[in-house]
Amino acid sequence: MAWLILVISGALEAVWATALGKSEGFSRLAPTIVFAVGLAGSMAGLAFAMRDLPIGTSYAVWVGIGATLTVLYAMATGDESVSAAKILFLTMIVGGVVGLKAAH
Repeated sequence: MAWLILVISGALEAVWATALGKSEGFSRLAPTIVFAVGLAGSMAGLAFAMRDLPIGTSYAVWVGIGATLTVLYAMATGDESVSAAKILFLTMIVGGVVGLKAAH
């Protein structure tokens, strides 16, 4: 259960990070609300997962999922360029996350 919550909270990290960028310094209401709700959910999920999982592993998985999904979303929407190198390095991050799960 802790791993599932951790993955969901990692996805919520991508939500709040993207909303933060779209809030334009908290001057736009809707993205600011999405940011606040996403941040609260992401942190609560991370805290819950850390009750059963090591702190270092939890944090690394949370950041890896969040960063990967944030970049993939930006590439899908055209906000960031797509390159073979970026895909390779994102794949390496995902491999590291999977490796941490396998080593747990």
